[in-house]
Amino acid sequence: MKVAGLGFKKDVTLASLREALVAAGGPEGLAAVATVSDKADAEALKLLARECGVPIRAVAAEVLAGIATPTQSKLITEKFGTGSVAEAAALAAAGPRARLIATRAVSQDRTATAAIAEGDGP
Repeated sequence: MKVAGLGFKKDVTLASLREALVAAGGPEGLAAVATVSDKADAEALKLLARECGVPIRAVAAEVLAGIATPTQSKLITEKFGTGSVAEAAALAAAGPRARLIATRAVSQDRTATAAIAEGDGP
């Protein structure tokens, strides 16, 4: 099962989310998209999930905290306790033995990040 984790700013657009996802490897074969639970109802994310034909998996911030990620953002580490929301959300949603198959990719406007993990599911 492949899951795309997404991190994004409040004013993100569908185009920026799509661009980050494509840069991370694209939507082919995805079973879900995932993000931190307080952003799971963002309109642009709902549009992307609908476009890809997959559900949104909301991951509690407490679950993201402490998940080791290959890329590190000082701001994200201070706010969420993990180096990358996109990578941590992908890993958490793809299951306990998940592994990243694409590390964080960033949209050109820097409002969206995406990473893809593969695992056995929750």
